[in-house]
Amino acid sequence: MQLDEIIERIENAFGEALPLSTSPLVAEDMAALKRVFGDDGYQVYMQDQHNRQIIRDYLTNAVVLGVITQEQLAAFADQVATEEGRSLLSLHMLMSSVEEASSLASSNDPVILEPLEPAPDSPPHMKLVPN
Repeated sequence: MQLDEIIERIENAFGEALPLSTSPLVAEDMAALKRVFGDDGYQVYMQDQHNRQIIRDYLTNAVVLGVITQEQLAAFADQVATEEGRSLLSLHMLMSSVEEASSLASSNDPVILEPLEPAPDSPPHMKLVPN
């Protein structure tokens, strides 16, 4: 199954999106929304908010489950202080179980992503690669 097909199936399962507002929007409202939501800065803002939520949920779960202590949260302070750090850390957290949080906290080096190089003549789909 192709990645776009998986995403489409998930999106269809969500059903209709909730309304943006409980009251009707007038033309001026729509123009303002298009100006704000259509801006590239808003997209960066939203991605950063998603990253913050992922990190918040992951670390909260890790503390509640006893995987890391409240004191170990300090190990994440430098990385979560920057947009790039949050982006890298949230992606790593999405790809890791909460039980791996202590290894993230104990690492002296920030999480670094390396670009993948597709094999020659590889088909245009993702492959799971064992760790």
